Amino acid sequence: MNRIQQLQLMARYNEWMNDKLYAAAATLPQAQLFEARGAFFGSLFGTLNHLVAADMIWLKRFARQPLQWPSLLAVTQLDDPSGLAVRLFDHLDALHERRQMLDAAIIAWTGELVDADLDATLHYANTAGVQGSRQFYALLTHFFNHQTHHRGQATTLLCQACVDVGSTDLLALIPNESL
Repeated sequence: MNRIQQLQLMARYNEWMNDKLYAAAATLPQAQLFEARGAFFGSLFGTLNHLVAADMIWLKRFARQPLQWPSLLAVTQLDDPSGLAVRLFDHLDALHERRQMLDAAIIAWTGELVDADLDATLHYANTAGVQGSRQFYALLTHFFNHQTHHRGQATTLLCQACVDVGSTDLLALIPNESL
């Protein structure tokens, strides 16, 4: 599996897991979605919201680079999140709709990447305005790892609410190669 294929796998895993998390979260009453559970972003909703905000911020950074990807154009049209913990929506359905839009863009975008893109240096400013320059592939690895990290927290929060998400293993999406 080459680097592009790995990123495409991670994009599919991202969408698959998000679909599972939102389906599980939708079984909870609204009050439980917002219940403070001691997570980094307080509640299950806060955690899911953070993932949407962070993905929007990163995708907008990626879209502003000299490398151009048509699949990220719709993301550039969205309002910038004012922070990583600022609530973007008040209801799970609206947050889920944005999540689905981002996941579709991520899948399409990883289909547009070429290997030479991954060796580029991307220049950006973080949410505090601090400038950074890093290898694009390393940033993409961070992008997908960040999603996995917080989805793990969301899965734990759902388990605490007695909701089973089912399998969360990336292995479920890795093709089985014949011997």
